[in-house]
Amino acid sequence: MAPETGPKRRRPKASVARRAQDAQRVQRTIEDAINSGEIIAVGVLNLVKNTILTALVGVQDVGAALGVAGVAAVRGSIKAAAAIGGDLGAVAREAIRGTVTAAEQIGGELGGVARSAARGAVNATGEVGGDVGTTARRAVEGTVAAAREVGADVVELARSAAEGAVEAADRIGDTAGRAVRATLSGTVAGVRTLVRDVSAPGPRTRPEHTPAQARPRATRSTTRRGRTPESRGTLDAEAS
Repeated sequence: MAPETGPKRRRPKASVARRAQDAQRVQRTIEDAINSGEIIAVGVLNLVKNTILTALVGVQDVGAALGVAGVAAVRGSIKAAAAIGGDLGAVAREAIRGTVTAAEQIGGELGGVARSAARGAVNATGEVGGDVGTTARRAVEGTVAAAREVGADVVELARSAAEGAVEAADRIGDTAGRAVRATLSGTVAGVRTLVRDVSAPGPRTRPEHTPAQARPRATRSTTRRGRTPESRGTLDAEAS
């Protein structure tokens, strides 16, 4: 029997159910691996990076699972640090640095990873009652450090991280949103205007009123109602 000829069929992408299973497994693996004792023994940077790389082994859709892994690793690190009274800002910096470098090693989309990781860092800090402004700043610093290490676009990744931090802060509340914007409005790790492209959702102000141009006053018509100028002229002539 002759072999079939024709175009080869593409391998189907991972199903929705398979992606969900992979995401759950990755999250459980990271949550089990990151704890206070490991942070002290191994260090946040290496712990996060190695845990993410290990958790993604065997995953079909690495790109989809990478975001889950990064957020879980950053959140787990911050909560583990909070449990032992650690410096949340410093932990956030190294956790995001490890996340971005791990993403680069497996060919992930760095901008999206930086954004979701920074969002997760600010969310976790808010949940444990920490300073979200400091965490946002440290998250950007960690992103910048990782971008320089891997040779990525520093400004682009820094702004992605800033956007993620602001998004998370806005969900926490107006006070948190203002605090993060104030922190990121200056220069962070050598990068300026980080929140330039992030719109502030604060109280809306009415647009400045611009006086309308004066309309020319209409001249009163001397024509009587119901009469045209021609008919008026005829009547005047008859009266004379």
